Amino acid sequence: MLERRKIVLVVLVISALFIVGALIGTVVAQEKDMPPPSEQRSVAIAREKMARQLLVLMDRNKDGKVSKEEWMSFMDAEFDRLDTNHDGFVDAKDMEKSQIQPSHFAKAGK
Repeated sequence: MLERRKIVLVVLVISALFIVGALIGTVVAQEKDMPPPSEQRSVAIAREKMARQLLVLMDRNKDGKVSKEEWMSFMDAEFDRLDTNHDGFVDAKDMEKSQIQPSHFAKAGK
């Protein structure tokens, strides 16, 4: 019985070491992909500036907040702008004609 406990303990320790090694490897890989802190700060500032500009565009009553009604109104207008052939759908050709660019928001949280 004591021998069996030793085997289980050794297996648990080895498993824990593998898990810790995998976690460390993941952290190291993520850190390699991260820009330096100064660049992270400038990206964060740019995203915040873009978000503020969007809020100003959407905030029709200028109260500093965007209601669902203001949001939906803005999105309706954007859809109509993107639907260049006015068929009620936005497809790749419509996007191409609008010359829409991926935003910095697409990378948020990644």
